[in-house]
Order: sequence, then structure tokens, then C-alpha cells
Amino acid sequence: MGVRRGKDVVKMGATGRYIGTPNGIVLCVGRNDRGTIEGELYHAYCKEGIPYRGYEQIIKIAEELFNALGFPHMGTGDRDIQGYTHTYQKKEGMTRVMADDELLEKHGDMGTFVIRVQHRQHSSWQGRVTYLDEDKTVYFRSALELIKIIDGTLDRVEEVDGTGAGE
Repeated sequence: MGVRRGKDVVKMGATGRYIGTPNGIVLCVGRNDRGTIEGELYHAYCKEGIPYRGYEQIIKIAEELFNALGFPHMGTGDRDIQGYTHTYQKKEGMTRVMADDELLEKHGDMGTFVIRVQHRQHSSWQGRVTYLDEDKTVYFRSALELIKIIDGTLDRVEEVDGTGAGE
């Protein structure tokens, strides 16, 4: 089993074919409408897919999950324009309703990504994302970098497939 590193890309056999964390997210991208991705997001605590349109909704849905789980721990509270810092309490009684195998069966027409946020430091996310269609895993250092990784992958898929955004 070999490890290939280049631009933080790791490939070890079937590295992405698991969720491996209680806060793992399967992002199924159904379409890319002029740069705005749409699809469904899945996690182990909801049997149904959660529809999203755009990265802002993905981040909001994921943050709500992380806050409810209390994992990964938030390094800093959310601030608002008034200067207030908001903190969240872990939601008690969260029960897994989907196994990892069930989550990994979900797929998007344009691509499927497994997002594993390991830390929430400096008001952002750090972790790794796996593009399941090619079984490639990349570490990311911020939510912005995660967005760029996903966007770049989808742009490449559109070029290879000969489809343009919004088609």
C-alpha cells in the first residue's frame, strides 16, 4: 500500500471509502448552475438528504451539525457586527440513524465528496475532503480552501465531460 503526496493529496488504497468520524458529511453535487452548486448533503443523524444551493448553505448546515454534536470543538465563538460572541451548547440525545455504509451509497450526478472536519480553529475549519469518484483525499486548512478544492474538482469534471456550468 503506497502513499503518494503532492499538494497534500493522499492516496492509500481505498482511503476515502469510509466516514470514520461522528461529524462526517457526504456532499452529493447534482449540478453546477453558473458556479452555484446544488445537491443534497447527508450525515449520520438524518435519514433524508438535506437539499442545499450554494456553499453558504453547506457551511450553515454543517456548522449547525457540529454545534449540535459539540464536535469538533469550536475554538472561538461566533461574533456578530455588534461585537457579541455567541456560544452553543451540545444537543443531548443525538442518535445515529445511518451507518457509514449507507452514507457511502449516496452519490451526486456531478460528484460525491466526503468531508471530515477535524478542527474548528481560527474561526474556520481544518480537515480533509475525499473525492469519492477518484478516491483522492486532500487536506484543507480553511473553509475557503475546502470550497476551492471542491470547485476546482467540479471544474475539471465539467472540462472532461464536455459540459459547461449551467448546462
